Amino acid sequence: MTNLDAVGAWVHAYRAAWESNDPGAIGGLFADDAAYFTEPWARPWLGREAIVAGWLARQDEPGSTSFEWHPLIVNDDLAIIEATTRYTAPPRVYSNLWVLRLDTNGQARQFTEWWMQHPSD
Repeated sequence: MTNLDAVGAWVHAYRAAWESNDPGAIGGLFADDAAYFTEPWARPWLGREAIVAGWLARQDEPGSTSFEWHPLIVNDDLAIIEATTRYTAPPRVYSNLWVLRLDTNGQARQFTEWWMQHPSD
């Protein structure tokens, strides 16, 4: 079941995993059989082990980003989240759109992210 509290807890845990790159924290976000789509039409990382491996292969350095988010839609099955990610070095900004489906344990069973880089000034 997806509700605003569960979504907020998941995003908070996602940010903690993003900042630590701890395999246990990353894996704890996702159900055993989860699908993580790194782009809407890309082949997903399937299963917790593949998700952790894919994440660590593309990890950001801890402390290199700031992140602001707000929910656009939250219902029983789905959350859609709009966010902004700012990187410090090199400086760049991304708009993010996330589609999140949580299971009854608060773990993602499906996660899709879109990220669009803002033009340089």
